[in-house]
Amino acid sequence: MSNQTVSPGALLAGRYRIAELLAEIDGARVWRAVDEVLSRAVVVDVLPVGDPRTNLLFDAARRAAAAADPRFLRVLDCDMHDGVTYCVREWAGGRPLERMLGTGPLTGQQAGWLAREVSEALENLHRTGLAHGSISPSTVVVTDAGAIKVVGLATEAALRSSGPGSPEQDVHALGELLFASLTGRWPGPAPAWGLQPAPVEHGRLLSPRQVRAGVPRSLDDICDRLLSNPPRHHAPLITSAAGLSAALSGVVGSSHEPPNQMDETVQVARQNGSIDDATQVVPETPPPALDPTPPVYESAYQSDNGHQQHSAYTTAPETRPLRRQPPPPSNGNGRRRADEPKPKGSWGGRILILLAVLALLSVVAMAQFLLKGAMNNDQGSGDSNKTTNAPQTSTTPSATGGVAKIVSAKDFDPLPDGNGSEHPDDVGNTYDGKTSTTWTTQSYSRPNLGGQKPGVGIIYNLGAPTTVSKVQVTLKGDGSSVQLMIPKDDTSTSPGAVSGWKPVATEEDQPEGTVTLTPSAPTETQYVLVWLTKLPKEDGGKYRGTISEVTIQK
Repeated sequence: MSNQTVSPGALLAGRYRIAELLAEIDGARVWRAVDEVLSRAVVVDVLPVGDPRTNLLFDAARRAAAAADPRFLRVLDCDMHDGVTYCVREWAGGRPLERMLGTGPLTGQQAGWLAREVSEALENLHRTGLAHGSISPSTVVVTDAGAIKVVGLATEAALRSSGPGSPEQDVHALGELLFASLTGRWPGPAPAWGLQPAPVEHGRLLSPRQVRAGVPRSLDDICDRLLSNPPRHHAPLITSAAGLSAALSGVVGSSHEPPNQMDETVQVARQNGSIDDATQVVPETPPPALDPTPPVYESAYQSDNGHQQHSAYTTAPETRPLRRQPPPPSNGNGRRRADEPKPKGSWGGRILILLAVLALLSVVAMAQFLLKGAMNNDQGSGDSNKTTNAPQTSTTPSATGGVAKIVSAKDFDPLPDGNGSEHPDDVGNTYDGKTSTTWTTQSYSRPNLGGQKPGVGIIYNLGAPTTVSKVQVTLKGDGSSVQLMIPKDDTSTSPGAVSGWKPVATEEDQPEGTVTLTPSAPTETQYVLVWLTKLPKEDGGKYRGTISEVTIQK
């Protein structure tokens, strides 16, 4: 048997029924197969007869078998059959990060949580003196259940003849993965993993926040400490998985539950069908109706540490079918036929209609202005000592009654007790008018936020000083304690420390539902802080607060 004779339907080693080709790596082939003894799906790496990587693969399989962290897919078997070397490993139904990033970057919470899961797995591995050797967007998978699996431990590097790697190289590769997850761009001078290279300025890689708006500053700093040499602002480099795990846990917490936003990703994976943990199935030849796909290429470049990086599988730029439009009918000389209808709606006609609408609106506005002025004159005509009211300024409190408009909001987890970030990407969910969308705190070991800090919350900006009579907060889970706070001194500024705020209403041990925070008297302020001081218990034994909607009444 040779590599070429291992094909769909073949029975390898009397046990593994070959199903479909998933990828080719420098002559080695990766197959999905069925273990007919145990009736389960597996992945089989196959080397041709006499391949020089045979001993490397055997050695890698032995090292991989020693890994105990469940986030690494296990090597189940490695042997030779009819001269063919094969390595069998677990199957993970899910979606590789490489494919997920093809539809756009992840949110900050998703990217940070995913990187933290991988860094924790690497931390446990590196303690044994081993390294993965080939961390990349194709070897990190989000399963159908939302968990993270890392594939190809040691064996991926063996197939690429890149050597066993080192813990430092694993951490640097994970920094590249985090950067790509946050930005949708690859932090190298050439395209890789289907992503275009990230921009560089004066020979230095731009930070994630410079590439894509909305990236949390804390994750931006971690990326810089992983990839820049030296990092900005004289920050220390992160060179160990343990250091990276600690830094990411300070941002996204230590819960192993996937963030709420990952649910959508998992749902997409299920809709598209589970695919192999290694790569996508080798595409078939496109039908003649589609424009041909550009030639496939493989990119390689030198990273900051001198280690050469290659894309895991040959990838091509994203292409889309082009709809072929029939040529416009003509009479042979380029002119329109007499019987051909003219196109509807020329630009000239649209502009005339727009001008007419604007003129009409101007007339209506002028009429309202004149009518209002006449009414004001009638009301004041009987007062011989009337005075002219000064125009209102932006600092005048808005009238009471009705719902105050929230101009913006931000999470509040100030240093030194907090880490400066508490799921900032989800803050907008608390005033979007939908109770189905939520903002959650990180998970803590005790209801008092693990005893680490006095509380966490969200600051709401009303745009101008506004009289606030009450605030309604819709909470998830039983047992939350919440405070309504306003700035102690200048209520038109937002204090950066907890000591700069004062509570004006408190509700403790509240059941799930809407709680109303009512100050003893209406309070004028531009900024309002909804502050959680006690969190409800989750099913997993941890404690986490959840706010689904906030309404501020004038």
